[in-house]
Amino acid sequence: MSVGAWPLNVPVLTDGVVTLRAHTPADLDRMNEMANDPDMARWTAVPVPNPRSATEKYAMELVPHGWDSGTSLCWAIEHEGRYVGNVDIRGKGALADIGYALHPDARGRSLAVDAARLAIDHAFVEAGKETIVWRAHVGNLASLRVAHTLGFRLHGTQPDALLERGRILDAWTGSLRFGDAPVPRTTWRESTLTTERLTLRPLATTDVPRIVEACADPSTRHFLSSMPEPYRESDALWYVHDSWWQAAVGHHETWAVADTDDRLLGTIRLLALDDPTGGLGEIGYWTHPDSRGQGIMTEAARAVVDYAFDPDGLDRRRLSLVAAEGNTPSRRIADALGFTQYGTEHGTARLADGTLTDHHLYERLR
Repeated sequence: MSVGAWPLNVPVLTDGVVTLRAHTPADLDRMNEMANDPDMARWTAVPVPNPRSATEKYAMELVPHGWDSGTSLCWAIEHEGRYVGNVDIRGKGALADIGYALHPDARGRSLAVDAARLAIDHAFVEAGKETIVWRAHVGNLASLRVAHTLGFRLHGTQPDALLERGRILDAWTGSLRFGDAPVPRTTWRESTLTTERLTLRPLATTDVPRIVEACADPSTRHFLSSMPEPYRESDALWYVHDSWWQAAVGHHETWAVADTDDRLLGTIRLLALDDPTGGLGEIGYWTHPDSRGQGIMTEAARAVVDYAFDPDGLDRRRLSLVAAEGNTPSRRIADALGFTQYGTEHGTARLADGTLTDHHLYERLR
């Protein structure tokens, strides 16, 4: 680190795409625009509302104090000659955490990855950091994508990990150690498939109302009795967020089954994709009550099975499926997809009324 007080002690770092440098008064207008962006308010601890005076205090007082005290190394991110965001390494000792944010017009171009990689390299090589921790609000998909790309170990959800504007929040967490390869540790399980009538895509928060409708319906709950009761919007949002996390760590891949108007008709999931042999998967699905009896899930599941067995897709060699006794529609789908019943587990399916019935086990080999 350079000798002297801020801004002289702020090293200028660049990869030819982004440049990390000290903040200047010329950054304040765009910084304040970023601070008042709804996504910043949603996902960070930035004060709300955020007057320009608060932005100026942060950039011209708090950031310099962090550099001079060694408690926070915060850079302005510059791209194509203008300010586009911040990245900071927080913590005075060997253990630090990272934060990054971009102006709305700079998002979606991997600039956060480029900036964070420069900051991380400096933190490890020049600032003596041994481990950098990543935390983000559960559901902050953009931040999760950056952490995944940078090679962070993705640990899971830590309850009550963040205190922001009086709110105690759960956090997704990860860590990166000095010497770790700066590349993704897992394959992000995400794809879009199409059929004659349907699009199979990742779940989105806009699907939440239809998920609530489907999962609160007694006919859905009858065979999926582990669902929360009553089923609320928060449960559907957890389901969407969990699908993103499971995709990032490579465990499951989940698709929203949508019509030509992008209306959710059901969901389908391939589980156990982190199987050590690299060739297995388990398929599960449900259909919205207003979309049953039209062959929709059979059509969607056929596309997923084809993708799962395709060497250029998931390259699976065996898929399994479980259906409860009495769940005739699910068993008909299994038959239509060419699955073979190979066994029955007696008394392992608990129904919504509390009774137990059998699980029928199906498989299909490539």
